[in-house]
This record gives sequence, C-alpha cells and structure tokens, in this order.
Amino acid sequence: MRLELDEVVKRVGPETWLHPLSLALAENAVTVLLGATRAGKTSLMRIMAGLDAPTGGRVRVDGQDVTGMPVRQRNVAMVYQQFINYPSMTVADNIGAPLKLRGVPRAEVDARVHALAAKLHIEPFLQRLPAELSGGQQQRVALARALAKGAPLMLLDEPLVNLDYKLREELREELGQLFAAGESTVVYATTEPGEALLLGGHTAVLHEGALLQYGPTAEVFHRPNSIRVARAFSDPPMNLLAAERTEGGVRLPDGSVLPLVLPDTAGREVTVGVRAGALQIQELPALVPLSGGVDLAEISGSDTFVHASTPVGELVAQWPGVHHLDLGQPITLHLDAADAYVFDSAGALLHAPARAGQRG
Repeated sequence: MRLELDEVVKRVGPETWLHPLSLALAENAVTVLLGATRAGKTSLMRIMAGLDAPTGGRVRVDGQDVTGMPVRQRNVAMVYQQFINYPSMTVADNIGAPLKLRGVPRAEVDARVHALAAKLHIEPFLQRLPAELSGGQQQRVALARALAKGAPLMLLDEPLVNLDYKLREELREELGQLFAAGESTVVYATTEPGEALLLGGHTAVLHEGALLQYGPTAEVFHRPNSIRVARAFSDPPMNLLAAERTEGGVRLPDGSVLPLVLPDTAGREVTVGVRAGALQIQELPALVPLSGGVDLAEISGSDTFVHASTPVGELVAQWPGVHHLDLGQPITLHLDAADAYVFDSAGALLHAPARAGQRG
C-alpha cells in the first residue's frame, strides 16, 4: 500500500495537534513514528486509519483521495497500548475472527491461526480464554489477530508499552522478523529510540505535532538534521555543549579544541553534540580529557549511566557493565573528536561523524 499525507493539519478547538505535515510512507515496510508523549503520534495514526478526519490537507491511498473516509470502509488493522481481545472467545477464535468475517474456509482459517500462533509462541494456549493468559500472552493474541487480517496497512500504537522489560525485548525481536516479510505497510508508534533502531525500516521523528525528519532509520539516527532530532533519537538524550568555531576547529568552554572542519558558512557560535555511548571512561591516546565529579551512577540492565559535572557542562556517559561509583567521586571522561556532532546557532546540523554510518 502507498499511503501519502499532503499538508495534513489537525486542530482541536484553539489547539493545533498536528502542524502542516506531508509524508509519503515507504511501501510494504515499517515506518516508526518516534517522539515523546504529545508529539502527535496517535493523532497522526488516527487520521491514517480513518478514525479521525484532518482539519486540513489530504490523505491518499494508492493515489486515491480517502480524506474523511471512515475506518469501516478501509482495510486497516490496528493494535493499541491496551490489548483488546474478545473475552468470551478462545484464543484461536480471537485470532481467526477477521478471517471468519471474510468467509474464509474453516480449514484455511485453522491453518493461518496455527501458523501465527506458532510464530508468536502462543500455540499451546489456543483453546484458552484471554483471561487465563498473562498480559504478554494477551498482547500476542491481539497482534496475531491483527496479522491474521492481512490488511495492507497495519497501525501499532505503542503496543508494548504496558509490558515488562523482558517481554518487550522478546516481542520487539519477533515483530521485526514478522514485519521483514514486507506483506503490509506498517506504522509503529513509540517513545523509545532503541525500539526504532531494533525495528529498522524508516523513522519519522515528531515533536509537538511537527514532522522534523523522515528517512531510513539508520540514516536519521546517524545524521539527525537538527538538535531536536538528535535529542529525540538518543537515549539518554545527546550531550550538548556550547562551543565556538576557531581557526583550529571547535573550542569547548574549558579551552579544549576539537580538530573539526566546518563549512565556511558556519558562524562562530556552535553546539557540540556527543552521545552517551561515545564518551569513554578509560584514558586513550588522542582523546580529549574532561575531568569532573560524579553526580549519579545509574545502573540500567548491563550498563551504568554516569552523570558527571565537568567544566564543559553536565555530561552523561554510558559505561558497559555494572559499576558502583560514589557521589562526588572524581572522574575523567574522554571525548574523541571523531564522535562529535556540530550544530549551528539555529540548531541545524553542520557536521556528523564520518564513521557514524559504519556503526550499529
């Protein structure tokens, strides 16, 4: 399916929920809508589905204007944050419901149900009722039913947000494999940059109802066109340091100079961006040392996020492994100029690491 939005706007009373937005989704691929709460993700998906009509602009499917066409007249499958299953029907009947409504022969329904249940690891539960399942299993049932429908457009609005960490990790990997078949145009909303990276495909970064950037996920991650995109597509948010352009490169507030070549049009005031994972704890040759004190050592999974106060500003470094640091403990972070982004005074990208595209 080819879905195109042309200058779509959504206003509710005096508020603008979606600013004029044009977007042509990649066909039969995954597009991730990435943004914080109230970025406009759900509003945009409801317009895509036909649940809401835009205040202005047009929606086209395969070249046909479907603006305002209600959802019941469209072939769309949807999965929400809160999984929705028919409580009085078995898991098998829940999954097969869309096929039965279309009059698909029983044998074909059974085969499709068992195939999807096997892919989502819920085959042993086909004769149970939803209430007899865990939350993660119920969400798998809702996903299987959406997949069974075989709709050319599938919309998933933060479908894993209410599951625990382990289940989210499992389902992210499974969904990526299922969507890789390219049988539908998939739109997946999330607040988590890591989820966008795992799903791959394309990513549209939204902020307060505005589309900031759209393109292949790896490209948007490695070459964010602005500070706002860089912060939205980094977890934790990218470290941003006030700096100035000098003859030898870019000077940080502590006097350190990063030997970076910027366009001739760049002004004097710039901002240096460094992702947490690019800051090194151990001392390495040719790296710029940034000494400071530990404000917080936050353990998350198998990484430790070190928050430190330094002469160049507050920094967060991602340190692989579980490490225990005392508050106020001296620490020196090390920055490689090759990992630095540079943005102009208006927040537009001036320089991205040349080797960024070679990394995962």
